Amino acid sequence: MSEPAVPSGSAGFLHVNQEIAVTVGDSTPEPVSIRVRLDISYDGTDFTGWARQPGLRTVQGVLEDALSKVLREPIQLTVAGRTDAGVHAEGQVAHFDTHTEVDGPKLVHRLARFLPKDVRVKDARLAPADFDARFSAIRRHYAYRLTTAPFGAEPLQARSVVPCRPGPDVEAMREASRNLLGLHDFAAFCRRREGATTIRELQRFDWVQDGDLLTAYVSADAFCWSMVRSLVGGVLAVGEGRRTPAWIAGLLNERERSSSVTVAPAHGLSLIAVDYPADADLAARNAETRELRTVPDPESCCGD
Repeated sequence: MSEPAVPSGSAGFLHVNQEIAVTVGDSTPEPVSIRVRLDISYDGTDFTGWARQPGLRTVQGVLEDALSKVLREPIQLTVAGRTDAGVHAEGQVAHFDTHTEVDGPKLVHRLARFLPKDVRVKDARLAPADFDARFSAIRRHYAYRLTTAPFGAEPLQARSVVPCRPGPDVEAMREASRNLLGLHDFAAFCRRREGATTIRELQRFDWVQDGDLLTAYVSADAFCWSMVRSLVGGVLAVGEGRRTPAWIAGLLNERERSSSVTVAPAHGLSLIAVDYPADADLAARNAETRELRTVPDPESCCGD
């Protein structure tokens, strides 16, 4: 069997709306599926979250509708992080499979005309067959933005910055955040989803202050439902003197969602980046991610 010729194209991409096919022997040509990665940003204010829902405006629904029109075939997206209603993204990643040849820059340009102003596809490029926007991710990065200004958020930041009490104890907040780093069961900070684990590895949780702007940077291999906003709400209670760093560390011993943790408002949160391994390591990462995680027993010699 001869190998199909690979047409040339900008940055490894081919022209939109040409079907790829490979002939096997004398049989009818079979369409060849290619995988495309999208880098996406959006203002989540007027969306009912990422996931498509009947009768509701969602990021996934708007993007899939636009892609399906441009590529003239039904498109289904897989995403790195399914953000909740009102949550923003500056570095969201998704992928889709298609039988249509795609020129990345041209697709980005065409989508800019089809999409509403509150969602943008910033980049589109071919991805390896093993790339999975969700399961290949090794780390997700979020930013949560607060303002301590006595007048609240600046008007141009009102959709993405949350006012808090002036003068929080930022050092106490940093101490409380450090106590949560590592591999733990974050059940106290998560809304329960049937069959989903609440064990996560929190890799970064720190605070940067720039004048009145106070930003939490939170990174983990993955997050469970409402985890970032609950972490921010719990630590902010420490900064405002309503709780202690020891209290929030103690929540790691709980196995149910804690009613004492206030969930911070959605609009302060933004997914800013997603990290992936080298192409050669994608398949191994996919398999690892699908395994159910457990917290090692400190009494066990080997963490089994």
